[in-house]
Amino acid sequence: MNTVSADEILDRAHVVSLPMRVRFRGVTTREALLIDGPAGWGEFAPFLEYEPAEAANWLRAGIEAAWAGFPDPLRDHVEVNATIPAVSAEQVPEILDRYPGCRTIKVKVAEKGKTLADDIARVDAVREARPGAVIRVDANRGWTVAEALEAARALGPLDYLEQPCASVEELAEVRSTLQRSGIFVRVAADESIRRADDPFKVAELRAADVAVVKVAPLGGVRPLLDITARLRASQMDVTVASALDTAVGMNAGFAAVAALPRFEDDDALDVPPAAAGLATGSLFLADVAPERELVDGFMSTAPVIPELSRVEELAAAPDRKDWWFQRVREALKFIQ
Repeated sequence: MNTVSADEILDRAHVVSLPMRVRFRGVTTREALLIDGPAGWGEFAPFLEYEPAEAANWLRAGIEAAWAGFPDPLRDHVEVNATIPAVSAEQVPEILDRYPGCRTIKVKVAEKGKTLADDIARVDAVREARPGAVIRVDANRGWTVAEALEAARALGPLDYLEQPCASVEELAEVRSTLQRSGIFVRVAADESIRRADDPFKVAELRAADVAVVKVAPLGGVRPLLDITARLRASQMDVTVASALDTAVGMNAGFAAVAALPRFEDDDALDVPPAAAGLATGSLFLADVAPERELVDGFMSTAPVIPELSRVEELAAAPDRKDWWFQRVREALKFIQ
């Protein structure tokens, strides 16, 4: 795919600001630059603190969606997980009500200003509201090794701890200690893959059981599929997730999980992909397209098309539009 020019991108660009239902990842509004391209809509929405070199992958992903489109899908519906922000335990049932039928719940933990007791209460509230649910917790690098081990014991049973610590070496220590202690909690890597110079180090050091992969930070659907193939070859499971994407960015996530190669177990039965972290649209009060229908914990992988009336209503302020346009120009320098 040839790189397009800044003018070609910006001539097709719309900058939007989506209000959040609750504070998530420290923000109450989510800004994004959307590209109405010849092959479809693409999104460029790296988090505000990311420097241009890191933002370049997000731009690659947006260009891929807008100019190349997505690979052919292998499945038309996929299971998704519910996502619970670092809210009080009292708010958990209301948020879970937005995820009918979801059997896997991802809970944010280790938020600044919160305690392990807060995390325990939040997870307990999930168990009470959704008995039998499979629970994942995401610490976003918020714990030390000792804190992660304490949390694993206090919060279990869990599907996995997602990015409990900052470094790959720390993940490896947490994983090996859990195994030696007979605590059956898997370790998942997110930032150690999507924000790493070497996304395969987690496999080489046996630092994680699960790879959480996201389209935009990895540069597009096709790069994600390439990375996933190598990680699966190292016996790592895979969860496809979003990076707080708008409905446009979510199209790419669903395209990725829809295109994951089929995987058969020892009995030659097709194993469906792990519940994807792609139902985060409910975190927004408004979006550029109608929210995907969630039926019994599953969503369609078909792309949704933004409504121009919504795009206009959610348009960011002129100064923010200028800021995002400049960000495209700066990130594009790392692609050309």
